[in-house]
Amino acid sequence: MDDPEYRAGIVDLLGAMGLGELLAFQRLAADAELAPTLSDQAALAGMAVAEFRHFERIRDRLAELGVSADEAMTPFRAAYTEFHAKTAPSTWLEGLVKAYVGDQIGTDFYREIAATVDDDTRALVTEVIADSGHADFVVDRVRSAIERDPSVAGRLALWGRRLVGEALAQAQRVAADREAITAIIVGGPGRPGMDLAELGKVFARLTENHAARMAKLGLAS
Repeated sequence: MDDPEYRAGIVDLLGAMGLGELLAFQRLAADAELAPTLSDQAALAGMAVAEFRHFERIRDRLAELGVSADEAMTPFRAAYTEFHAKTAPSTWLEGLVKAYVGDQIGTDFYREIAATVDDDTRALVTEVIADSGHADFVVDRVRSAIERDPSVAGRLALWGRRLVGEALAQAQRVAADREAITAIIVGGPGRPGMDLAELGKVFARLTENHAARMAKLGLAS
């Protein structure tokens, strides 16, 4: 990576993703303690392990670039802290919906950015954002809960709307506040990028994907 601007953008991208994976590990491990059955606890614990392995892959790649995980992740700590403070779940089901709906907004965002990066970075991003079995697990548990008590659907739908609003706001802040990531998105000499119209379409796709996930859960978006 001879272009220092591009390298800085990749470090920022990996830093943001790495912090997201580390926090996802911590949250899933904590959520496992709230799970109603031992099999649910085991399933969430396994997903937490998968998230930590993703973090390790990112940490190792950053080390190859000569950057510590702390250095790369710290600029994004405030944004993540604010997001999680505003979206702290109060029930087991809210935690599941947050992990599926909220986290997937970030996954979609990174997938879109990956279209503009080098092949090695794109392969790493694709590996890290791959579903670790969480989606099917959440859909099954949420739909089963709605079947048992249809009244929870309305509350979870409102929760999902809140999550998407906060998640999109966070993604927009990251894109706007970190010039290095912006440089990756818009491209440069010899590098592909997105213009404002294309970036607008990205956020439209994030919203569409959110609606599809809510529908899969049996919730109105």
